[in-house]
Amino acid sequence: MLDAKTFRLEDGREVRLAGIELAADSADRGKAMLAALIESRDVSLHGSDDTPDRYGRQPAFVALKGSGTQVQFEMLSRGEALASPTVSDPACSRALLAAEAAARAARRGIWTGSAALKNAESTDDILARLGRFTIVEGTVSSARLAGATFYVNFGRRWTRDFAVTISRRMMPSVEAAGIDLKSLKDKRVRVRGWIEKRGGPRIEITHPGQLELIGAARTISGDLAVKKFVPEDEGK
Repeated sequence: MLDAKTFRLEDGREVRLAGIELAADSADRGKAMLAALIESRDVSLHGSDDTPDRYGRQPAFVALKGSGTQVQFEMLSRGEALASPTVSDPACSRALLAAEAAARAARRGIWTGSAALKNAESTDDILARLGRFTIVEGTVSSARLAGATFYVNFGRRWTRDFAVTISRRMMPSVEAAGIDLKSLKDKRVRVRGWIEKRGGPRIEITHPGQLELIGAARTISGDLAVKKFVPEDEGK
């Protein structure tokens, strides 16, 4: 195991788990769990793109041959990972979010406490996660388009409070995912992404899956999505 998301196959290829991110306090546990799941086991890989990343790692969904255990979903369901918003297929993305939500509801792993989920009103707490993948939850105080950027604000002090930014060119994709941006005021939302500092803490939306309406009805077909995206018979 190279880290909690990366391992090396016998043929020398390095594989990076697609579809998940890690909370800062779960890296050691995640690495131990990944080792327990796959070390000395035959695995199958699946991904929409076999092109290695800039570090030479192949991103993939991973399953154990024989048992069919889906590694990413197992880590999510045990509360040792966070669902990534960058999965391109909506069905797979919904299944990942459902696995994460089940662990959160059951208070497993990182969800046993409140550290993994940041309150949008706790500016200093969010800034402490600068540069890290973070999930923030809160009630929208205002939502408006200013120039080429749409702002989802969680406080009145725009230069200090937490906010989400969405470029004008990204807005159609977010709204196509079922979120009416102009009606977000007073709605409770969950947003995930990398914390930046531009005055106050910010998360930029670059993928529709980063923004969720809390309590919004969703149709989840987790088992179908898992089987579709991690076929058990695809290469070692």
